[in-house]
Amino acid sequence: MSPSAPRSSPLALTVLSLLHYQPLHPYGMQRLIKEWGKDQVVNVSQRTSIHRTIERLVAAGLVEVHEVERDQQYAERTVYRITDEGRRAARAWLLDMLGTPKPEYPQFPVALSFALMLTPEETLTVLDDRAAAVARTLDALDAQLAGEDDGGPSRVIWLETEYQRTMAAAELHWLTAVTDDLRSGRLAWSWEELAALAGPGTG
Repeated sequence: MSPSAPRSSPLALTVLSLLHYQPLHPYGMQRLIKEWGKDQVVNVSQRTSIHRTIERLVAAGLVEVHEVERDQQYAERTVYRITDEGRRAARAWLLDMLGTPKPEYPQFPVALSFALMLTPEETLTVLDDRAAAVARTLDALDAQLAGEDDGGPSRVIWLETEYQRTMAAAELHWLTAVTDDLRSGRLAWSWEELAALAGPGTG
């Protein structure tokens, strides 16, 4: 792999995986990401993110220009294809991402670590709101999975949805337990109690 090869990332792996099947232009990649539901697990909120990722992959020799499409009805579109080096890199990234747990830093645990800045009442309100949102997400994931044959070969297409559903169910279970404790008073705090726990000399 080229010394300038980019680090593995969800979007870089997605681009290489899409090109594994056929050459594509960036618009086609973005369309397939949405059609295949990969936008639920990969952040493609900005169209330029795909272009920047492709530029890095081209510079690293993992992707190359296949052709430039010219049509009077559309602007020129550059079609890309994966290189042999790109196939090797995608396989290595995939094996590593699947098999090696890595620390991730999502926003929610960070916010939880500072929940003590709110009152128990405020925390209960906001966690109730979150629980309702997670419940809606869980319903949507159940709807996606409804009718899928768990024993059929197509199940592999839905593995990330199964995982998301499992994580959402676990989060909702935990949120329900915490909000129940907040509602009953089993979980409570005050600035005075927290200051006392912190002890002198911490200001």
